[in-house]
Amino acid sequence: MKVTALKTFMQRVGDRPRLLVKIETDAGIAGWGEAYNHGPDYALRPLLEYLFEQIKGIDPRRIEFIVLRLLQSSRFPPGALGLAAISAIDHALWDISGKAAGLPVYMLLGGNVRDRVRVYCGVYTAPDPLECRDLTVALNERYGFTAFKLSPYRRDLHAGRWGQLCDEAGRYFGQLREVCPAHFEFAFDAHAKIFEPYQAIQLGNALAPFDPLFFEEPIRPEHIPAWSRLRSQLRAPLATGECLYSRFEFLALMAAGGADIIQPDICAVGGITEMRRIAALAEAHYVTVAPHNPMGPLATAVNVHFAAAQPNFKILEYKLPEKVSWAVDPYLPKDGNLELRNRPGWGIEIDERVLARDDYVHWERKLPIRPDGSTGYT
Repeated sequence: MKVTALKTFMQRVGDRPRLLVKIETDAGIAGWGEAYNHGPDYALRPLLEYLFEQIKGIDPRRIEFIVLRLLQSSRFPPGALGLAAISAIDHALWDISGKAAGLPVYMLLGGNVRDRVRVYCGVYTAPDPLECRDLTVALNERYGFTAFKLSPYRRDLHAGRWGQLCDEAGRYFGQLREVCPAHFEFAFDAHAKIFEPYQAIQLGNALAPFDPLFFEEPIRPEHIPAWSRLRSQLRAPLATGECLYSRFEFLALMAAGGADIIQPDICAVGGITEMRRIAALAEAHYVTVAPHNPMGPLATAVNVHFAAAQPNFKILEYKLPEKVSWAVDPYLPKDGNLELRNRPGWGIEIDERVLARDDYVHWERKLPIRPDGSTGYT
């Protein structure tokens, strides 16, 4: 079996752009993958065409060889766009391998260590406590969700006294505990908007008395010693990793004791091949893995197979499909979990007829402006 073609499709999920990749073979078996959209999104297409020339004619089941070839053929580390492209290729190769073997990908990874994959749902607007109760209860009744993620910010974090913002966050979480079912779990994503570590410690510890599932990415990822200090002074589980890429970056973080939970993105780190290496390092540090997954149905399918076979998996971020017409049969939660499928490859059907027309939507993060006119982190 040989790789013969690579096709790209610009699509959307809700208001976010998505880039899908299809790799074809001379055996008539094709595989699908998804690249993370860091932006500029259209830069991925020529990059993928360039990488295809390096894998054309190779047996797609030689995944390790192909990924090493893509990584080692570049003099410099590939960076965010390069790893996003390699991620999509890696996904497609695993899909082909599963289909060729007539097995779900998780069986190629050593078999499933669990029968279902627990997911949490983002409720990012942090509505008022009673609204949050109604929304989360409705999601629980329909899909069985018992875990949710919120923003810790009750207002503009650049306006007013920081200690007041922390007090408001703590009171809000306390009110949620009073009105929501006791078994519901809530995580809080600070989205790396805080520059000073001591402020992140203050905010995390204001939430801590009410037992958050985790406190996510309060500061930027670049300076590892700051994460070590942050975790040592927090009284809540600390999660991070969506902005890290290779196992070497994650190793530095965990060796410094900088996280309780890591959140690599399977569409950004280089695919399931690199994701498993990262997770194995985490397991050796007694750290669990809660993959970052704000993507679409295909990325979710890839994550399901990773999670099924990974012992130290904790919980998966899940975004409900919003009229994703190209995903015929997306994984949907039941009792707050995604059930494993005994189908070859990723176990999801992609309707290529729908993909024939590009459905790209441009999206950019809004840059916050502080009261003095300077910019903040998005």
